[in-house]
Amino acid sequence: MLLFGEKTSPFLLFSAVVTTVSLKMVFKGIVAMAPMGIRLSPLGVAVFCLLGVGVIYHLYSGVISSRLAAFRSQTPLSTQQRRTVDLRDLLAVSVEAAELGGKEVKQVREENVLQEKSKGKTKEGANDPLTMGDLQSHRKMFYLLKNTFPELTVNSEEHDNMEDNSIQWSQNIPGTISEEFKGSSDIPVESITVWIDPLDATQEYTENLVKYVTTMVCVAVDGKPVIGVVHQPFAGFTAWAVVGHGSNVNRRSSYNASPKKVIVSRSHSGKVKNYIQNAFGNSTKIIEAGGAGYKVLSLLDTHSSETSLTEEADVYVHTTVIKKWDICAGAALLTQLGGQMTTLKGENIDYRGTPVNEGGLVASVGIDHEALLKRLPGNTDNDKQ
Repeated sequence: MLLFGEKTSPFLLFSAVVTTVSLKMVFKGIVAMAPMGIRLSPLGVAVFCLLGVGVIYHLYSGVISSRLAAFRSQTPLSTQQRRTVDLRDLLAVSVEAAELGGKEVKQVREENVLQEKSKGKTKEGANDPLTMGDLQSHRKMFYLLKNTFPELTVNSEEHDNMEDNSIQWSQNIPGTISEEFKGSSDIPVESITVWIDPLDATQEYTENLVKYVTTMVCVAVDGKPVIGVVHQPFAGFTAWAVVGHGSNVNRRSSYNASPKKVIVSRSHSGKVKNYIQNAFGNSTKIIEAGGAGYKVLSLLDTHSSETSLTEEADVYVHTTVIKKWDICAGAALLTQLGGQMTTLKGENIDYRGTPVNEGGLVASVGIDHEALLKRLPGNTDNDKQ
């Protein structure tokens, strides 16, 4: 095997050749002297061999080390060392991505250039629309995250062949994040899954019911929601939380454990009304609303006059299939505030792998979640449409 490359110096080549030839001549001389009675002691032979190896190593070491360096440079960084991402940076980029997507959503709606299409029907039979707002928000959010952290797995509700490598993170850490998030927290990239919803409540968006519209980013670590960002582009408000570090929203001062108000989907509520009344009584007020992000915010105190139109609910229930990009961000917000979001049977939702959550959900904060679950009908399969 050749160790020399195209750029090996002539002097090095010449030195190597001379050394090799010289060693061969010396060995031949030893062999020739043996019959004449001139012999080297075993110690002399060993010293001679060590000297020869030393000369060869000196001549070849530079080439060998350069070859090893070249090999390392061609090896993916993930195989050389364990890559990590700082959670505070990832939160800042997530907030920036949600707000950047929100600008696109708002502009498309205000200019009335939705170019609405249909992706088909949901399992509940509702129309599943797609607009230019969805696509343009997706491009901004997805590529800001991927250009900043190319090694991360990012799952988006939308898909598009148009790439945008020009979108770069501003490197800005908002003051509210710096105040709540002290120090750094490095997480291995292989344990991170990112979920983004470029436009939640698209159906309401097409109907110009814009108060329900949000853009969302969620970061799950080992399947558990850790960062949640819910941005309301038409209210100009962004709620965020990092589990174990802080949030810019709080839970309300009180909730009714009965509960008095339950928020559900207006797009495909179906049998959920009967389901809730069977669980909590006919006097329970059922609030129909669009967007999973909006429904989670209805459980919280956002401290914002801009979100004063957000209705207040005690519990959020969904009895049919729902996607993880719809609910992951809200789950992180609730978790940081001491709340929970589980399936209807009380199982934790794993935010890895498939985007589909088939177990429905119940979300609460400030209420005994286990007691709430016990009041729900046991056979949830019969309640799906």
